[in-house]
Amino acid sequence: MREDPAAVDGLFAVAARRCGRTALDGRAGPAGWGTDDAARVLLLAALPLRGAELAAAATRLYRVAGAAERRAVLRALSLPELSSALADTALPLVEDALRTNDPRLIRAALGPYGAAHLDAHAFRQAVLKCVFVGIPLAGVSGLDERADGELARMMADFATERRAAARPVPPDVLAFLHSHPAPTEATT
Repeated sequence: MREDPAAVDGLFAVAARRCGRTALDGRAGPAGWGTDDAARVLLLAALPLRGAELAAAATRLYRVAGAAERRAVLRALSLPELSSALADTALPLVEDALRTNDPRLIRAALGPYGAAHLDAHAFRQAVLKCVFVGIPLAGVSGLDERADGELARMMADFATERRAAARPVPPDVLAFLHSHPAPTEATT
């Protein structure tokens, strides 16, 4: 692959067939890492490209792939060497994943790269989307560091709407609000 970086396309596509999908972190399913995820991330990390060329390769792999391959590209963004080599150039991939309703992609998009590169508004919207689609907030990188009064207000509004509709408030939201109380408006 060092001599022919384009070879990554074929290898990326067959990673699951060649390496399997064995859970590596003890969590089966979309939240956990499988051998196919690890193989794809290592393939991206091994590319002898940087900057715009690396961004183009990651974007190409993301755009032509299925959900598992897209998830691997998003997860690879969290590797420090790839994150620093890509800077902000991979942010459109994170934003694309956050426009889907696929929990696997949303969860991967909110890894360390997404948490570091999304602006405050986009990060808040992504956290709220996690609540709506049932993604545990524990998997959102940087949540405690990025939580602000506006996010707390949004979560409190969500909880109020759920209660008004006689629906349960997800435990994640209650825990978040316990740790990050919504600011109260001063009355005059």
